[in-house]
Amino acid sequence: MLRSCVMTAAMSGRTAFATPRYRLKHLQDYARAVKALTWQRQSIFAAVAVLTGWFFTPWKAELFFAIGMLCELADLRLANRVDRVREGDYKTMSKLMTGFVINTVISSLTIGIYAMWVGLTEEGVGLFTALFCLSAGAIFAAINNHQIVRLLVIRFVIYGVAFLVLTTRDLIVYRPPLTSELWLQFFTVIFVMYFLIDCSRSFLRMYRQDLKRLEDLQQEHERTKAALVVKSQFVAAVSHELRTPLTSIKGSLELVNTGKFGEIPSRAKHLLEVAGRNSKRLADLVDDLLDLQKLEEGKMTFDNQTIEVRSFLADAVNDHQGLADQYNVTLNIHLEDTPAVHVRADRSRLMQVLANIISNAAKFSMAKGDVDIGLSVAQGWIRIFVRDYGIGIPEDGKEKVFGRFTQLDPSDQRKCGGTGLGMNISREIMSALGGLIDYESTLGVGTTFYVDLPRVTGPEDRDMSARA
Repeated sequence: MLRSCVMTAAMSGRTAFATPRYRLKHLQDYARAVKALTWQRQSIFAAVAVLTGWFFTPWKAELFFAIGMLCELADLRLANRVDRVREGDYKTMSKLMTGFVINTVISSLTIGIYAMWVGLTEEGVGLFTALFCLSAGAIFAAINNHQIVRLLVIRFVIYGVAFLVLTTRDLIVYRPPLTSELWLQFFTVIFVMYFLIDCSRSFLRMYRQDLKRLEDLQQEHERTKAALVVKSQFVAAVSHELRTPLTSIKGSLELVNTGKFGEIPSRAKHLLEVAGRNSKRLADLVDDLLDLQKLEEGKMTFDNQTIEVRSFLADAVNDHQGLADQYNVTLNIHLEDTPAVHVRADRSRLMQVLANIISNAAKFSMAKGDVDIGLSVAQGWIRIFVRDYGIGIPEDGKEKVFGRFTQLDPSDQRKCGGTGLGMNISREIMSALGGLIDYESTLGVGTTFYVDLPRVTGPEDRDMSARA
């Protein structure tokens, strides 16, 4: 009857988790608990042996401790073997499970028999000590041995028999009336047993729920990875298929707009210019999508080299002079009071980041406005900054600035164009280069974007050190 009660309460939901794919998981979790609690369980055995040996019979305590330690050693060896089991190796899993079952039977019998030995042979306080140790053992099993149901059932059946033997012995011998304290002890033990079984059921249910959540998360993770692969393949295919015709269209429009094939009618000139701008915008979007895909997959390569920052900024200003003319702004470079400093980075990727910053500064500056470009050195870091005196950015705009396919204002997006990916890609590039990108802004005053990179010792610095 006791075994039936324990099986019904502790094994609720067993069917869903008794399939082969869960066997190794249960073994691994149980083995992990065994290894994590080895010293704690040995300390408990030692404490019980010392306590009962001091107040009762020493040789009984020594025997109990010796058998308990052998069981602990066997459990630990089995747990270490679990780490080497591969999924699908049911033969080895079955052997290990049999080993755990045999060891659990021996360990539980040792605890149960010793508790009955102390409780039945030592008068008075011996019964209290035995019942307390059995309760502690059952609670420990409920909390820490719920990973494998059959082991939990074995312990509870043996402990339950020990409980009943200790409490019914006096009832059978003395046959007291129902109002006797012996019956009170018996019913108290029955209540404690029910409480322990209910606790084990609760811990088992929580363990099952955690397994179910873990499985759901793993399935969702696999679905997400599969969707990401499909998305990446789609983006790569579409982008590559678009790039070839776009390059042809863009080149043809640029060639026509130069007037090499004759004067363009005024009514067609404007349409060709719009087509040229939008073909460039579409080509930029394709390039950004490809960069984004490479960053997500970790396939973007970086050819890091030592870069002298002053000459790098001068090249950046020269390369973007045409853009400044397009937006009717002046690029001012401020390098008069700065020394020759070096950073370690991929030149083309760093130029891509700076191009995005300068482009945004030019777009959002007032007509005939200024864009200042410079650098500063502080505490081993190089800061490259681009300052405009345009409309500024709201305080809550950072998420949109560095987000994907977002811009601060739809009207600005239509006016100034852009893919909404440049700053997001720039942030990822700077992170990969070991630096950062950020900005400071005041509405109606302007915005300063900056990138920070660690300063390194360049060739010129080494030459100066050698001459010194």
